[in-house]
Parts: sequence; structure tokens; C-alpha cells
Amino acid sequence: MENTSKAAIAEFISTFALIFIGAGAVIMNANGQLDLTGVALAHGLVLFIMISVTAHLSGGLVNPAVTIALWTTGKLPSGRAGVLIGAQLLGAIAGAFLIKALEPKILFDAGNGGIPALAPLYSVGKGILFEAVGTFFLVFAVFGTAVDDRGPFKLTGGMTIGLVIAFDMMVFFPLTGAAVNPARWFGPAVATGDYSNWYVWIVGPIAGGIIAGVVYWYAFLKDREPATP
Repeated sequence: MENTSKAAIAEFISTFALIFIGAGAVIMNANGQLDLTGVALAHGLVLFIMISVTAHLSGGLVNPAVTIALWTTGKLPSGRAGVLIGAQLLGAIAGAFLIKALEPKILFDAGNGGIPALAPLYSVGKGILFEAVGTFFLVFAVFGTAVDDRGPFKLTGGMTIGLVIAFDMMVFFPLTGAAVNPARWFGPAVATGDYSNWYVWIVGPIAGGIIAGVVYWYAFLKDREPATP
């Protein structure tokens, strides 16, 4: 494992890529240039690639909810976790502002900067639960592939985790934007100045991530020494 400063750079770049590609795909969707499958694949593929190329540097976390789940289960020291979360949030902001600078204003505004949004017929409480469930699947996959030393991470790379994001997007994107990642919401929120219903994309993913990490730890790893990602 590389030192924390190099890991932070890897997390910055990875999260930058996720927001730049993910928010860009959402903007294209809002302007009729990309369908739901395209949005899901854009998120899943960029996460697959960035996890695969940074796993040996930082663990390929790319998500504060994943980082917090690892910290909660004792797999990540507090100081390192804080630095990586900071790098993820800064990367998210940078990715969102680059999209803002490159997209024509009319298209950027039509897609609200690619920020996740709660569907009109769904309450904030339901939105939090949807985000929690989606993040539970994601973090459970992270623990099963990257944390558990019996997992297939060396064979599949980030593909399994990327595919979880893709199926989360397929189901939850029309409902909450399927951020399942506080950074995925935070970057576009800063770029647009829109913090509406912020707790949906903070409370939901963090709660779902912690629950998934604790469940996997106590159900499958309590009597083992798992490999630290």
C-alpha cells in the first residue's frame, strides 16, 4: 500500500473521473442525448476502470460512504480515512466545475449540472431509504470482493463493483439519481449551488454503507483477519 499522500492523489483523480463522466452523462440524458442504459453504463464503466487502476494505490474507494464503512469496521485508520474523504470531495468538486466550464450553459442548466434529484412523487424519507439500499448493495460488494481475502478481486478487478453501480442506476436513477455516494452529489451541488434535500445523498449512502460493512463483517469476517483494501 502506498503512503497516504499518494493514495489521496489516486482518490482525487478517481472521484474526479466519476463525477466528470457521471454528471456529464446525466446532463446528456436530460438533453435527450443519452438514455438510461447509457447513463448506467457511463457510471459503471468509469467506476470499473478507476477502481481497477487505483486499487493498489488507495484501495480504489472513490466514495466517502465506502471509506466510512471501512473505518467503522476497523479496516482504515481515522487519519487516513479523513484524508481520503477530503480528496474524494475535492475531486468531486473539480470534476463538476470542469463539466460546468465545458458544457454550454443552456445544456448544463437543463441537466442541473448532473446533480442527483428526488422524483416528485417520492418523499425525502423514501429517498433516503432508496439511497441506503443502493449503497448497501455497493458496499456489500466492496467487502465481498476487495476486503474479504477469499473474494475474486484479483480476477474481476473493479468489474463487480462497477456492475453494482450500473444496476443501481437502472433501478434508482429515476427515483433519486442513484448517487449511492455523497461525493457524487456533493460536487454537482457545489457547482450549481443547489443543496435541496441534501440529507438524501448524505444520510442514505452513509447509513447504507455502514450497515453493509457491519453485516458483512459480523456475518462473514468476524473470525478471520480480512485483507485491507
